[in-house]
Amino acid sequence: MNSSIKRLHKEYASFQAGDISGLLLLKPVTDVDMFHWKAVIEGPTETPYEGGQWVLDIHVHEGYPISPPSVYFQTKIVHPNISWTNGEVCMDILKTHWSPAWSLQSACLAIISLLSNYDASSPLNVDAAKLLRTGDKTAYNSLVRCTTYLYAKGKIEDLS
Repeated sequence: MNSSIKRLHKEYASFQAGDISGLLLLKPVTDVDMFHWKAVIEGPTETPYEGGQWVLDIHVHEGYPISPPSVYFQTKIVHPNISWTNGEVCMDILKTHWSPAWSLQSACLAIISLLSNYDASSPLNVDAAKLLRTGDKTAYNSLVRCTTYLYAKGKIEDLS
């Protein structure tokens, strides 16, 4: 068993042993492929994402944990640092600032935090960023609440 797979088994056991606020599910998609994971996250309270649940598609690369995973929102979401078209997440820790000290769990928690702390200066969703840059936070929050209601409310398909 290679070191990436050993590490991923440990991470899965660690997630199963704990109760992480905001992270509802984190597991490999199948028992035979430890390099493809799903996660389900909840929107942070007191944000326009509150009450929503999003499925994340996580692809772990052979060099993990030296190289970062690729994380995509499978559920549609409006956020300046998340692509509307393909769900790509733009975060330094998933690119140039990744460290082997990070785990899939900590990456998911960082993404939950990103929902509360956007960076409109480096957007993947320029329309969302434009609303924030022009100071129209009311319109941004309304758009987020609307898309959260349309795409992220209700029962997530059974991934367990």
